[in-house]
Amino acid sequence: MRCRTLATLRIATRRSALAQAQAFQTGRALQARTGRDFALVPMATAGDLAPSRPVGSFDVKGMFVDTIRQAVRSGDCHLAVHSYKDLPTDVVPGLTLGAVPEREDPRDALISRVGHAFPTLPPLATVGTSSARRRLQLLRVKPGLQVLPLRGNLDTRLRKVAEGEFDAIVVALAGLRRLYVPVEAGGVGALGLPLTAAPLEPGEMLSAAGQGALAVECRADDDDILAACRSIDDPPTRGAVRAERAFQAHLGGGCLAAIGALCRLRPGGELELAGVIGDPGSRQVFRLTRRGPAADPEGLGVLLADDMKVEMA
Repeated sequence: MRCRTLATLRIATRRSALAQAQAFQTGRALQARTGRDFALVPMATAGDLAPSRPVGSFDVKGMFVDTIRQAVRSGDCHLAVHSYKDLPTDVVPGLTLGAVPEREDPRDALISRVGHAFPTLPPLATVGTSSARRRLQLLRVKPGLQVLPLRGNLDTRLRKVAEGEFDAIVVALAGLRRLYVPVEAGGVGALGLPLTAAPLEPGEMLSAAGQGALAVECRADDDDILAACRSIDDPPTRGAVRAERAFQAHLGGGCLAAIGALCRLRPGGELELAGVIGDPGSRQVFRLTRRGPAADPEGLGVLLADDMKVEMA
């Protein structure tokens, strides 16, 4: 059993500015609670090495995490910080989820040059996103939209809409906030771009399972690191994401599927899980909601997935 005192925590992360910001914030939280120094170890993943390739063309489920996970399994790094929505639902032998810190805003945001919210977006507007989940939910409400693939880091995507390549794009609100772009007043001014950000409410678009949450992975036999990770774990966030991912997994969908889910704690301690699934071929979108006890988030996810299968039959 590994159990040792570490002077410096080596944190594996993707190379993107957003991934490093997330890892840095996690490192600072660990430092505040444990007194340990930390160092980021940025690395390229399969998804990063082909930035212009459509996301759906990759065969590997863990295209954004496998390289990083291997660095932890091999002992080169002590832990890894992922965007939870990028994690496959498959369990990796030897690794465990050490912490799920408090969640950022899970909503998506519509970015445009002229201050559009989704209801005011022109019916034939060009919208950039490579997410099948986002595409189908957009087209459900506005079937005339031209939804085109868009990849690249967050700065690149924002500049493309600022330069007029798209009328609008859809991005995760959590990513904007973690990069310290001020969006509270609707603007995206920190990059010097004439853009506005309008959050998409859950009634308009359900986010990906785990969106806005981070996953901190470490070796399952490393008691020292596990103890450090527990200091930043947020049980309500962990429970909500467990429900969302159970729903996704029971439907057989990975992080690339056209599936969305959002779980929230209701007054009185009950969980409410909303789920959506879309068929890219027919453009049909099915959406359901179910409530259940907070003590069994996975059970709630499975029950909602079963409801969805009946609805789709």
